[in-house]
Amino acid sequence: VFDTPADVAEKADRILTMLPSSPNVIEVYTGANGILKKVKKGTLLIDSSTIDPAVSREMAVAAEKMGAVFMDAPVSGGVGAASLAKLTFMVGGPKEEYQAAEELLTCMGANVVYCGPVGTGQAAKICNNMLLAIGMIGTAETMNLGIRLGLDPKLLAQILNMSSGRCWSSDSYNPVPGVMEGVPSGNNYQGGFGTTLMAKDLGLAQSTATNTKTPVPLGSLAHQIYRVMCARGYANKDFSSVFQFLREEEGQ
Repeated sequence: VFDTPADVAEKADRILTMLPSSPNVIEVYTGANGILKKVKKGTLLIDSSTIDPAVSREMAVAAEKMGAVFMDAPVSGGVGAASLAKLTFMVGGPKEEYQAAEELLTCMGANVVYCGPVGTGQAAKICNNMLLAIGMIGTAETMNLGIRLGLDPKLLAQILNMSSGRCWSSDSYNPVPGVMEGVPSGNNYQGGFGTTLMAKDLGLAQSTATNTKTPVPLGSLAHQIYRVMCARGYANKDFSSVFQFLREEEGQ
C-alpha cells in the first residue's frame, strides 16, 4: 500500500486502475501525484474504468510521451462475475501489446476481447451498458404490469425466460424482490451496480451519440429515468431498483 499513484508507478511495471469516472482517471494518471509523474519506461498501464473514449485516448498519448503503454479495458459482469473471476474485459490499445494485457486480465475474467485501438474498449462498454439500462427498465415495467394484472412474479419471470422476451435482466438479475436469490433485488437493492454509475454511463452514451450524430431515443429516455432516480433517493441503490421507482411512481 502506497500513499499516491506516483509511488506505485515507481515500484511497479504493470499497473491496473479501475475508477468511477473520467475526472478520477485524469487525476490518477496526470495529477500532481499521478502515475505518469514517476512511471518507468515500458510500463504497461491498463485502465478498467468506464469513461469517455476521448479521455482514454488522451491518457494513451500522455503515457506514450513517458515511454509507457496505456490500454483501456473496461469490464462487464458485476460483483457476481468478479467474485467468480468470470468478468468480460473489452480491450483497446496497440495490437502488439494485447497479449501482455490478456495474460493479466485472464486472472480476473473469463472473456478478454480485443476491440481495436485505444478507446474502442470504452465504446463497446458504453454500448453494452446503454442496452443493459434499456433492458432493465423494460423488464421492470413488464414485471410491474404483470403483477398488477394478477400474475405471480415468479411465474411471469419463468414464462418470460422461456419466451421471446427473455433477457439478462429477466433471467440473471431480475429486479423484483423475491423472484431470484443472490441478486440485489433480494437484498433491498444493496450491492451490485449503483444507479449513480448507470446514470454516468448513460451520460457517456449520450455524449458519444451527440458527437456521432446517432439517434438513441430509448438511450436518452433511460438516461433521464436514472437521473431522476438519483435525485429521488436511489443514487446508492443497485440500478435494478428502477422497479421500486416505478412502483413508487404509481403510488404503491
